[in-house]
Amino acid sequence: MPRRSYHHGDLKSVILAQAAELVAERGADGISLRELARAAGVSHAAPAHHFTDRRGLFTALATEGFAQLAAALSAAQPEFADAARAYVRFALDHPGHYAVMFDRMLYDAADPELRAAEAAAAAELTSGIATLADSNAQNDPVGSALAAWSLVHGFALLTLNDAVTESDPVDTAERLARILFSG
Repeated sequence: MPRRSYHHGDLKSVILAQAAELVAERGADGISLRELARAAGVSHAAPAHHFTDRRGLFTALATEGFAQLAAALSAAQPEFADAARAYVRFALDHPGHYAVMFDRMLYDAADPELRAAEAAAAAELTSGIATLADSNAQNDPVGSALAAWSLVHGFALLTLNDAVTESDPVDTAERLARILFSG
């Protein structure tokens, strides 16, 4: 019986979407390019043309995630509370990307595209800090950016791991941001 072949218009996107879904379901450890190829209906060698190996796959997934996060934060301007909402919403809507983005053991942190995407996301989050009226935030923008990131990242992880069970975690993130960062 002849083997059916299938041609994807954008195999890279299909593989990344499938990888994000599987990471969200069961974590990154058990995911292979071979499994992703099988799920996409292509030869086991096809994904290697785009990613080379698992590390390349996760580098591309983290890059895509940071770019999407930067876009979400940019669309949420101008206040930090808006960025806090967008950050937590992104984490909840994209748990597979989010898990890979913050596990540097999985990807090549020196990859230029990844570094640019990370920098863009950091710049968007930091721009929200500039809107804070709190004099402490104004006097220490680097510390304020770290505190703000710690708040939204920590809260997102707590929510994703079911350590907190807020009825609306996005609203709660905004409320926390206003409590901690209003002058």
